[in-house]
Amino acid sequence: MAADFYTGVVIAALFLEAVAVVLGGFPATLTLERAIPPNHKMELSQLRERDELRHGRLLQSSSSSSPVGVVDFPVYGTYDPMTVGLYYTIIPLGSPPKEYYVQIDTGSDVLWVSCNQCSGCPETTGLPIQLNLYDTGSSSTASLVSCSNQRCSLGVQSGDSICSSQSNQCTYQFQYGDGSGTSGYYVLDLLHLETIVGNSQFTNSTAPIIFGCSTSQTGDLTKSDRAVDGIFGFGQQGLSVVSQLASQGITPNVFSHCLIGNDNGGGILVIGEIVEPNIVYTPLVPSQPHYNLNLQSISVNGQTLTIDSSVFTTSANQGTIIDTGTTLAYLPEAAYGPFVSAISAFASPYASSFVSKGYQCYLLSSTSSVTAIFPQVSFNFAGDASMILDPPGYLLQQNSIGGSAVWCIGFQTNQLLIILGGSCSERLNRCLRSR
Repeated sequence: MAADFYTGVVIAALFLEAVAVVLGGFPATLTLERAIPPNHKMELSQLRERDELRHGRLLQSSSSSSPVGVVDFPVYGTYDPMTVGLYYTIIPLGSPPKEYYVQIDTGSDVLWVSCNQCSGCPETTGLPIQLNLYDTGSSSTASLVSCSNQRCSLGVQSGDSICSSQSNQCTYQFQYGDGSGTSGYYVLDLLHLETIVGNSQFTNSTAPIIFGCSTSQTGDLTKSDRAVDGIFGFGQQGLSVVSQLASQGITPNVFSHCLIGNDNGGGILVIGEIVEPNIVYTPLVPSQPHYNLNLQSISVNGQTLTIDSSVFTTSANQGTIIDTGTTLAYLPEAAYGPFVSAISAFASPYASSFVSKGYQCYLLSSTSSVTAIFPQVSFNFAGDASMILDPPGYLLQQNSIGGSAVWCIGFQTNQLLIILGGSCSERLNRCLRSR
């Protein structure tokens, strides 16, 4: 019998009460804050528009043996099913340390922050934070990174850095699918960490890390409504902070991501491993630019759907990925059709189905219980591990019609990729781990 993922796999949380994810490879906890207040409700079309921008943020291009502890940052914020949030953390950089708010992103590798004399970098934000510009001249420990730096060379191989024959400075230029982009140069400076050694001993420490100093931003990155100081990439390549801390023996090469989506909010991002006896693991697909899983089948009400197995195959342009920033979940049409049909057939005696703006929705009495009307669904992964979703985990409640409740499926169609975003994360405490 497959093990339930009530403490299992997946990252990202729109609907979760407690979602955990272990990814990457090492120990540290980062502050997560909610970008948009929970009383701002949004329609599915707005959620999808946000996800389209988010998917553009997935870049088009595609040690020590005895770590000393876990780095911990407090976490704040909440994630409500009817709102769209941006998860970000606070990182102290430089000497003296200065705090920067950066978006958490598993779809890219590099940490970068906006720098002084930046073209297009937002100066204000609609979020309840104060934006800061990094200045190499204001930090006594800052230095530029040359092309001879080993990590710069690794970045050239992965597409994360650029070195020209005319300059010895390590630079970068990221172009995203939504047309936005950023460019700048790499600096080496101190990241300030609060390290947990053992069960209770806290020590303050610093680690020299390489990160990007953005001197130009274009497109969506220039907008001030959701602006933050930068992006914190949690990818797997050599320039990621995860890889850098692990190589210095500060943390192991694992990170865990947990978000709490109830009204109280909260969560953690641990560069390290969550120790929980009920966590179930499924292996990541090796040698992929993103965090890919081996999804093997989908079940509705205990019945495995008839879906061509090629849909679940991982290749250069398809497969199953998890993403911290995607609000909804996405299935290729070959899987989406059977998925929606099975749910509709189960609910048909009690709910009227209709399509609204391209989304599959249902009309039911305002007093009806969605858990009684709609089936349980299961995503079955390699390693005999299943992610089980109750109806609130895949349905989104929308505005009522004539006193009747409207619920819509939080899964949308995609060309080839299966993207597990927040809408499949309700009331789960899940963990994904990468070695």
